[in-house]
Amino acid sequence: MYFYNEISCGMSIRILYVEDEPNLGKIVKETLEQQGFSVYHESDGAKVIDAFNSFKPDLCVLDVMLPHVDGFSLGKSIRSIEATMPIIFLTAKSQTEDLIKGFDSGGTDYIRKPFSLEELNVRIKNQLQLAQKLLKQGAEKADTIEIGKFTFHPDQYLLNHATRKIRLSHREAQLLHQFCLHKNEVIERKDLLIAVWGDDSFFNSRTLDVYIRKLREYFSSDNGIQIITLKGKGYHFMVS
Repeated sequence: MYFYNEISCGMSIRILYVEDEPNLGKIVKETLEQQGFSVYHESDGAKVIDAFNSFKPDLCVLDVMLPHVDGFSLGKSIRSIEATMPIIFLTAKSQTEDLIKGFDSGGTDYIRKPFSLEELNVRIKNQLQLAQKLLKQGAEKADTIEIGKFTFHPDQYLLNHATRKIRLSHREAQLLHQFCLHKNEVIERKDLLIAVWGDDSFFNSRTLDVYIRKLREYFSSDNGIQIITLKGKGYHFMVS
């Protein structure tokens, strides 16, 4: 990530914005530049990775429906290059399956079209703040965390067991790390949402439920690990 040094030096934060609709792309680019961001706008999915490597952005805003290479595929490629890069997907799709696919493809936020420029600006700033927080946490994070019969490698997004290796998505790793920070304690649902997603909206709350189910599936082979739902309160991550 590059933006911390730039903030201290008064330089603008770099945003890679990928959108193939010319009028929308022009409006969004100009608006973000008026907010003080440096914006590189690309419309062709096939050219995005080259642009990413040369422009070295601090955050990516990717439309999902693009010519030649779709946004979800680009998200995976960008995540393999820069594991902590904030990626906001823009899409007209609203099904839960599409939402999960976006997060599994490396997305850290997801905005439905049509969207307001005010919302985009707020979400960009929120993602940059979360990224800074995660970097600080990463400096304090252990290389490995033992969880019952599993070993969690936060920086590698890996959950290892004697019989298998589970490759976690970015969100799964963030969520599991929060549980590890509160092992054998109660963590409130609102606190969990804010720590991982940046807000406790209904939209993110639905997504949290999906990821809780996925983590429970991963730990199903170890009866000593439980994620207990406390209705109206939050969760108790129990490890014996």
